[in-house]
Amino acid sequence: MTIQTSRFGPLEVNEERFITFEQGILGFPNQKQYALIQTGDNSGFYWLQAVDRAELAFVVCDPRLFVQDYRAPVKSEELTNLGVTDPDQAQVFIIVNKIDKVLTGNLQGPLVINVKTHAARQLVLSDRKYSTRHPLMRLPEPQPAMSKTG
Repeated sequence: MTIQTSRFGPLEVNEERFITFEQGILGFPNQKQYALIQTGDNSGFYWLQAVDRAELAFVVCDPRLFVQDYRAPVKSEELTNLGVTDPDQAQVFIIVNKIDKVLTGNLQGPLVINVKTHAARQLVLSDRKYSTRHPLMRLPEPQPAMSKTG
């Protein structure tokens, strides 16, 4: 199926790979289907693109790229609702935002995806150990295109 994106133009995505958030994502409860798009630069960042809204996409990543001891305390009931029977079936992502020159991650609202069925859910953790704007990395300063000499 061809999906329209505002960042990449039309993309061909196999419908079997669509990720379904039955309860939507916070702020977008009616948007249920997304496609996970790898940018090709092997940076570890992906785009979670809404299937039928070209302008709606989130940058996501595995939180352990930046917080190595991150563990989302997922209740067994939530895993069961996603059809996860083995922890290896679950992939966790966080939504990344850019605030000034810093990339932040929402560690308090992780996205859990069943890698076999592509059912997904955004959790809201009650543990205040994690933040919704956890600093992940500072972006480099842009270099001038030309420099003055002598």
